[in-house]
Amino acid sequence: MDENEEKKVDSLARKLSGVSCDAHAPLVSSYNDRIRPLLDAVDELRRLKVMQEGIQLPTIVVVGDQSSGKSSVLESLAGISLPRGQGICTRVPLIMRLQNLPDQPLQPELHLEFHGKTIPTDEAHVSEAINLATDEIAGDGKGISQTPLTLVVKKNGVPDLTMVDLPGITRVPVHGQPQDIYEQISNIIMEYIKPEESIILNVLSATVDFPTCESIRMSQQVDKTGQRTLAVVTKADKAPEGLFEKVTSDDVNIGLGYVCVRNRIGEESYNEARMEEARLFEAHPLLARIDKSMVGIPVLAQRLVHVQAMIISKCLPDIVKKINDKLSANLSELNRMPRHICSVAEAMTAYVQVVGLSKESLKKILMRGEFDEYPDDKEMHCTARLAELLNDYSEQLQKSTVVDGTDGNFLMEEIKVLEETKAMWLPNFVPRSAFLAVLQRKVNKISDTPVELIAKVWIYIEKVVTEVLMHHCENYPQLHSSTRRAAQSLVAKMKDKSTERVLEMVEMEKLTDYTCDPDYMTLWSKLMENNNAFTEIMNDYSEPTTMPIEGFGEIEVGHLRAFPKDIRDQAFDMKMRITAYWKIVLKRLVDSMALHLLFSVRNLVGKDMEVEMVSEVMSPDHGGGIERMLEESPSVAKKRERLQKSVKLLKDSQNVIALIMDKIAINAD
Repeated sequence: MDENEEKKVDSLARKLSGVSCDAHAPLVSSYNDRIRPLLDAVDELRRLKVMQEGIQLPTIVVVGDQSSGKSSVLESLAGISLPRGQGICTRVPLIMRLQNLPDQPLQPELHLEFHGKTIPTDEAHVSEAINLATDEIAGDGKGISQTPLTLVVKKNGVPDLTMVDLPGITRVPVHGQPQDIYEQISNIIMEYIKPEESIILNVLSATVDFPTCESIRMSQQVDKTGQRTLAVVTKADKAPEGLFEKVTSDDVNIGLGYVCVRNRIGEESYNEARMEEARLFEAHPLLARIDKSMVGIPVLAQRLVHVQAMIISKCLPDIVKKINDKLSANLSELNRMPRHICSVAEAMTAYVQVVGLSKESLKKILMRGEFDEYPDDKEMHCTARLAELLNDYSEQLQKSTVVDGTDGNFLMEEIKVLEETKAMWLPNFVPRSAFLAVLQRKVNKISDTPVELIAKVWIYIEKVVTEVLMHHCENYPQLHSSTRRAAQSLVAKMKDKSTERVLEMVEMEKLTDYTCDPDYMTLWSKLMENNNAFTEIMNDYSEPTTMPIEGFGEIEVGHLRAFPKDIRDQAFDMKMRITAYWKIVLKRLVDSMALHLLFSVRNLVGKDMEVEMVSEVMSPDHGGGIERMLEESPSVAKKRERLQKSVKLLKDSQNVIALIMDKIAINAD
């Protein structure tokens, strides 16, 4: 239905909402002709079960305590006999569709609809037919059911109304009833009266105090202001005392007002009952005080027709919009689902699409730092998480340069190495072998740190890759195991390569002492500026035994006076060289690691993943993954079927509204 159709519905609804109601009109009026088409539309939508789509329909819901006289009121409106007896007479929601047939005064048409069946009946046997249908729906005995039973009455003289009669409220179960009968009935009633589109017809007995009625308590829970509650007071002839005060003071907040009626007695015909009712409210000294717009079945019928027109006029435009919106959403969701695959070629195309979408997602989150696909999942903001891992790695390496200068061990490692590497050469040169020995010891101390980082990085990347792949092949659960295997195999290979590469990096740092970075000489020269102060402290025993060295802090050096000057000087020089060079080494380990990881991630996303996945899914060792794609998973098939049914129902609902609007337009012409 397009926007123009929606406007037509809205315009017609506004016209209906402006129609007035004459309280003294006969039971049926020409007003029925104006509401009948839209009521037919609502009834057809109800038959289609559009409410299963979360679209509520305007409904008059009849509720009342047990023995409040509900059945008598509905009988008087419909002009037929309903089941009577002790206990609960209505055990299922009874949808009563009344339709006036002025052209068939002597041949009423009655039938029941339930469980997809239509059962014809007549006035003489309708009560028995309802009982038989109720037994089939709710079972023999006195239990109840939420499954509705529809009674269609097409008869001359009835008002055009659709009402839902619900089981009477009882607190104490009788023999044969379940112990939780009250809770069951309450749940059914609340389900029907809670929607804002429902009008509550609350049937109250004049013989009781209204505030004590359970039906009043329930309706007040969902309609606190009473704006959608209409009360019909039965048995007015049984308890006329104080009834005028009850319905005029309105202690229970009935927003749509009261209508007082007299129940049919014994073998009275419906015409006789109405005549007696009219005489009662005209002549009884107490009941005659009640305004005539508040008494009698004809007034109730007209009031219900008017209220029904008002609620339809209010709700119908919104119903049309909800149907259109829901249909559009379901069609979009259905179109987003993968096509049902019927051939290997189609399966291969779909799989290539899965791989392509996965690659694009991984490029965004692993390489470009875009996380619009996972805005709230920080674990999938990969560039940030990888940067954090690299920063932690750098900080861990930097901690290896911290020197405790207060423990009396300053230069002791260097002196020991120099003692063990001395040979027959000039004494004022630092042996390269000594430098390499100290360097190798320092590299060995941190050699596990790069390997640990590699393990952490690839564990994280495996989790990310698996998550992305599972997301893009969620509609193909038959591929989940092979896709997961492919991700694990791929990451394992990449991890092995990275580990091998990192171990090479560590071994290269132990192999030689080389850099072309000018920062090395700059830092060494700056550190050697402390050499003169160090020499003075060593030669002048009156000087303090501590000295500050940038990068080391306050250093204890008194223990070094016991060593020969040339050894001390060589040790100090080598310490400053190794310190300057070590900063280059650490920087190189971090930078090389970063470049290696970026390179590995690019290879993983750019080429390795696609090769691995195709190899895995095409492998004969794993049962032919492509062929398995032809088998749609039960969950996907169920979802597809649900959406297709929903789309059909909503399209049928659109057609119902469109046909009614066409009919109204033709009649108007």
